[in-house]
Amino acid sequence: TENMDWVAAALKRIVTFTQAGGEINVVVSGINVGAQPYWNAEATMLMHTKGILVMTPDSAMVLTGKQALDFSGGVSAEDNFGIGGYDRVMGPNGQAQYWAPTIPAARDVLMAHYDHTYVVPGETSPRQAHTTDPVDRDVSPFPHAIAGSDFTTVGEIFSSEYNPDRKKPFDIRTVMRALADQDHPVLERWAGMADAETSAVQDAHIGGWPVCLIGIESRSVPRRGFPPTDGPDTYTAGTLFPRSSKKTARAINAASGNRPLVVLANLSGFDGSPESLRKLQLEYGAEIGRAIVNFDGPIVFCVISRYHGGAFVVFSKALNPNMTVLALEGSFASVLGGAPAAAVVFSGEVNNRTATDPRVTELQTRVAAASGAERAALNARLAEVQSAVRAEKLGEVAAEFDRVHSIQRAVEVGSVDAIISVAEMRPRIIKAIEHGMKR
Repeated sequence: TENMDWVAAALKRIVTFTQAGGEINVVVSGINVGAQPYWNAEATMLMHTKGILVMTPDSAMVLTGKQALDFSGGVSAEDNFGIGGYDRVMGPNGQAQYWAPTIPAARDVLMAHYDHTYVVPGETSPRQAHTTDPVDRDVSPFPHAIAGSDFTTVGEIFSSEYNPDRKKPFDIRTVMRALADQDHPVLERWAGMADAETSAVQDAHIGGWPVCLIGIESRSVPRRGFPPTDGPDTYTAGTLFPRSSKKTARAINAASGNRPLVVLANLSGFDGSPESLRKLQLEYGAEIGRAIVNFDGPIVFCVISRYHGGAFVVFSKALNPNMTVLALEGSFASVLGGAPAAAVVFSGEVNNRTATDPRVTELQTRVAAASGAERAALNARLAEVQSAVRAEKLGEVAAEFDRVHSIQRAVEVGSVDAIISVAEMRPRIIKAIEHGMKR
């Protein structure tokens, strides 16, 4: 038992060290059994931890080894890798943040992590790196080479000509790469985390500054296996789901006190399906809000398409005085988008406009005067016209709502700091980072 006490004493030191802001990074070598995986978990897997965990094809983390599980009558797998290896368990559940083919390659991942996060003793943040990428580079010409996409460049995504309603799908990682320094590699964290694909987390350099860069995926992501009947068939664009919310909150916490946070947001809100609520959407969404409140360092939040719903709350600049909120021209920002506002909040107005439309009232008058087969035919025609007119009025009210609750209004009330062009996105974000670093 004294050996277990010594193990627990080490565990306590890990807990106190990480809660004080310390970082422990782990490369899992071979099969970790029993207490060792708990050390790994306390060091890298909790909401407050900053360290990374790297696994290889030869590593696994198990609480009880296969032979012991089989002997005791427990449920095991064909081997220890099936119980706690990267491919089937630790990568998809997000507890392993990186995969590497060999131990030397894992060392390279660790060094790449340090390239973005290492703080020289006596200094307060990672040093700004040299970059030859111009600060004022326009991201618009950057290619958007995605099969089936309507866009060929990043500029087209945010163009009033190609995407006036900002509803067409696009690849967020392309936009993130367009923004980041082209002469520095990016390192994506939790790339293998299943059901979290609508949030992309990268360590990158912008203007030479090491940053945590988060983007919200802006095209639908197919689900694996058979989705439950009380959840969506696909992970929809611009939406955070439980596991992508958890991933986002962990990324924000990990960067706090170390490097700036930059968020590229096409974010319509959180998924509110019964499945998502059952899987702790409220808890993980709240963790994002707490992470923003507690974040130590500059935050630059850039609205690139749409920004609605609960996302407005957990990413509000009211949560953190060191947050700068920018928005691209043509973006939309409101508590509720125009279409759902028209369908739900202003349904009475839509119904009234439909009922008083001359096309409807004329047919109603003809129905009242008709009889027999003619009346039946006119009733059928009336139902068709009412449906078409209501759809038209829905669009009309939605457009009016979006015009009133525009991104310009968000600037006027202080929710957004400035509206910028696509050409200004990189220089304005770099300026905001530099301003925040001087505070």
